[in-house]
Amino acid sequence: MSDQIPVTKKGYAELEAELHDLKHTQRPAVIEAIASAREHGDLSENAEYHAAREQQSFIEGRIQELEAVIGRAQVIDPSSMSGDSVKFGATVTIIDEETEEEHTYQIVGDYEADLESGKISISSPIAKGLIGKSEGDQVVIHTPKGARDYEILQVQYK
Repeated sequence: MSDQIPVTKKGYAELEAELHDLKHTQRPAVIEAIASAREHGDLSENAEYHAAREQQSFIEGRIQELEAVIGRAQVIDPSSMSGDSVKFGATVTIIDEETEEEHTYQIVGDYEADLESGKISISSPIAKGLIGKSEGDQVVIHTPKGARDYEILQVQYK
């Protein structure tokens, strides 16, 4: 279990789509760019060639990373879960008891976290503080900026 990587069903589909794009669109394009740059002559002073090779290195590295993640993924479908306690995949609405600001986050895997879209990593301080708690619970979350008091308003699985 420790070598498995939790990922939501939607996150898994996004990882597969990125891998497909890298393999079938970006990789062939960079190979073509390298071939084109080679035709310009001396490679030691060819900026286009070096940029394309650098891009190729990035793409190959990302392909390897995604293949490893997908191969070890434990796909979890939050819509098949229920309850009022916070688990992986939950969408949680919390309120900061000091500022009265509400925040809604979905707890997802490390590779699909995106704070701007409200998806936080299971390994983030906020998610660690929320896991196992229930609606109505007050929690203290220790962040790099210090401890904050929150109340869990709602837990949903969608």
